[in-house]
Amino acid sequence: MAVVTPEVVKQVAMLARLRLEGKALTQLAAQLDEILQYVQQLQAVDTQRVEPTSHVLPLTNVLRKDEPTPSLSQDAVVALAPAAQPPFVKVPKVIEV
Repeated sequence: MAVVTPEVVKQVAMLARLRLEGKALTQLAAQLDEILQYVQQLQAVDTQRVEPTSHVLPLTNVLRKDEPTPSLSQDAVVALAPAAQPPFVKVPKVIEV
């Protein structure tokens, strides 16, 4: 029996302000139902004697040390900008009034 029906998906989509109709609605309901059935299969596995682990392989941090380095000067940044009014960089207006 299906756990996730198109009606359930339609209700959740409405709450999330998503428009799902027709084939997309039934397809998503079927996919979500498959996922939940697989989770139910996983829940049936006996894990009583399995040690908790964060990862199956031993991992070490491979990142470089975080060391401060010199940055560009203000004049260099202004010189690279396509439009500038020193000491500022001009950018297009993004907020309508």
